[in-house]
Amino acid sequence: MSEYLYDEVPSLDLADFVSGNPESKQKFVEELGHAYNHIGFVAIKNHGLSDALVKNLYSTIEEFYSLPVSVKEKYEIPELFGQRGYVGKGKEHAKGRKTGDLKEFYHVGQIVEDEDPIKELYPDNIWPSEIDGFEAVASEAYKTLEATGKKMLQAIALYLGLEEKYFESRVHNGNSILRPIHYFPIENPDDIPADAVRAAEHGDINLITLLMGASADGLQVKRRDGAWIPITALPDQIVVNVGDMLARLTNDKLKSTIHRVVNPPRELMKTSRYSIPFFMHPRAEMDLTCLESCVNEQNPKHYDDMTAGEFLHQRLAEIGLKK
Repeated sequence: MSEYLYDEVPSLDLADFVSGNPESKQKFVEELGHAYNHIGFVAIKNHGLSDALVKNLYSTIEEFYSLPVSVKEKYEIPELFGQRGYVGKGKEHAKGRKTGDLKEFYHVGQIVEDEDPIKELYPDNIWPSEIDGFEAVASEAYKTLEATGKKMLQAIALYLGLEEKYFESRVHNGNSILRPIHYFPIENPDDIPADAVRAAEHGDINLITLLMGASADGLQVKRRDGAWIPITALPDQIVVNVGDMLARLTNDKLKSTIHRVVNPPRELMKTSRYSIPFFMHPRAEMDLTCLESCVNEQNPKHYDDMTAGEFLHQRLAEIGLKK
């Protein structure tokens, strides 16, 4: 298949997939598959997040990040290796790098509400007592994005020729993470390492990532020809991209595309940027062995067999969150 070079991230309407119209649904599946074959990113509208919820969540996390460092650090629990709670400035770096990213973030994990024994494997969520409503708004956003992610995975399954609910049991109470990020102001750019950036180029670990619109520009995706193009989702859209686990499962039929968050111009380095991705993970036992339908003579198997849990452990060590 010849490479199609998008000039911008394509936009799709999730309402087409869930409308009940077979033609609209099939068109959504085909266009999503084409985008994920070539650039690995799409912008999605009718994603289920209300304007009020998004506004409330951003307001809440800005309030948290404005707290003194000593207060934020109360919610950084070293033995959890960043699975829940606060992770301080510069603690995470991209795979293959040693310089930490210019960011701090907070992790909200799976909220198990049934009798699933997997609950024993997950740490409890940590909620900052100083911020009223943090738990309520973060939990609502988590559940909303998880539900949207399941619909996206249904479309992906159909594109791959799988049963529509193929991913359902595999992501039920999966190890997904909501990560409100603060790219903090740099008062004096000369004080940071020369190669330090807000988020160095990387691929996401998980199946798919659902990203709310950020508070400022900076996100870029690396096209197949090596060109970097800005991701410019409209206010009513979220960006949904393929992660490394889905790329492994599909033997790179679906592309986990390298992306980054570049530093702003020097005169804007003193400003904050906020971003809230939802990293959709499966259950740890999910088998990521390449699908037989994605392996052939022209595209031989690229990856060793591995479970999602094994892959996650490996990658967390590579990016500095786990020893």
